[in-house]
Amino acid sequence: MKKFYFLFGGIAAIGIGVVGYNVGSSVFGDAVSAPIVLDLENDEELVALAQGVMLGDPDAPLTIMEFGDYQCPGCGAFALSVKPRLVADYVETGQARFVFYDFPIHSIHPHAFLAARAARCAGDQDLFWEYHEMLFRNQARWSAEATIGGTLSDYAGEVGLDRGDFNACVNSDKYADVVTANLALGERMNVQSTPTVLVNANGMLRKVATFDFNTIVSAIDIVTSEGPGSN
Repeated sequence: MKKFYFLFGGIAAIGIGVVGYNVGSSVFGDAVSAPIVLDLENDEELVALAQGVMLGDPDAPLTIMEFGDYQCPGCGAFALSVKPRLVADYVETGQARFVFYDFPIHSIHPHAFLAARAARCAGDQDLFWEYHEMLFRNQARWSAEATIGGTLSDYAGEVGLDRGDFNACVNSDKYADVVTANLALGERMNVQSTPTVLVNANGMLRKVATFDFNTIVSAIDIVTSEGPGSN
């Protein structure tokens, strides 16, 4: 994974196309609910569009990255049990920043893309992380629903969002390109499942074998103790 560190500088030219379509619901009948087609010329454009959502000091020397899917049970376990420990031990102490990238696996999780867009819309009102956690805490409920528009809107009210602005955002194409670009970036970085956790420091980008707390800490110890050129 070390070589993918250089992806963030923008490298070889590529063309990206992800086919998508809309899935209607009673609340968000026009909402884009699957990956769309992106026409990007190179990796630099992809990285610029695929902005993750950051928690913590942007100048922290260590970055903990997650590629996650809101409908993935493992991502739910990570969000509710492992991530809080990482935040307490590393993010709140200023040692690391945590960055979440969307990786909705639409073929098996048909609601994940719309949920990702909804969380991004919550971020417009500075409540991304509150909505993010709401989705994971209630994952078993909304994942089983045939359509999730009404539930997504209800969650917006519960976390304190202006529901009118939130509904208008979700019921549009806003962030469809960003979420799709997140997915494409993960694919370029050989992400194959969720959650995938990576740690980045001292010029090293390391993929963590599993997403339990101790394994992540071990990976952090490696990248923070070794510099560029180490294996």
